[in-house]
Amino acid sequence: MNVYDFDQTIFNPDSSYAFVLYCLRHYPRAVLHAAPGMAAFGVLHLAKKADTRALKEKVFAFLPRLDDVDRIVQEFWKENWSRLEPWYLEQKREDDLIISASPRFLLQPVADRLGVQLIATPMDKHTGKIIGKNCHDFEKVTRFYAAHPDGKPESFYSDSLSDAPMARISQQAFLVRKGERVPWPL
Repeated sequence: MNVYDFDQTIFNPDSSYAFVLYCLRHYPRAVLHAAPGMAAFGVLHLAKKADTRALKEKVFAFLPRLDDVDRIVQEFWKENWSRLEPWYLEQKREDDLIISASPRFLLQPVADRLGVQLIATPMDKHTGKIIGKNCHDFEKVTRFYAAHPDGKPESFYSDSLSDAPMARISQQAFLVRKGERVPWPL
């Protein structure tokens, strides 16, 4: 099996960022209501006084103000499907796995349409609260082994060196920058 990070690896830009902007355009009242908290936590996160989980929950604090999250996510993907990287679509296999820190509710429609497995951050789509841990860094390895106890990815692809734990457990790994894939740095 090949394993892929999602954001800025096989989809550009970051899907959470794109979804928030989409909702800002189509549901401005919902997003603007949460904007002060997003901005405040963004500053705290940059100052290393708020963790990524808290920031992510603040960013998605507008979800309770949306009338039908599932419908909105489907509409978002209709508009953004073309942002999937062509190189990925050309090499996609049925046993691929996407592993991402993005919310599972946001990426599940993509995984379903691609016909691939998904491991992502569990988030309540009605509250914006993360259930458990953010699927990032070594947590990706923990969740990978929970789903595939004897698994060893043939290839792993990511745009971020923070995914080094996944790269280490893979037979080979590639760093992805603007669609270019290069061997993972030692």
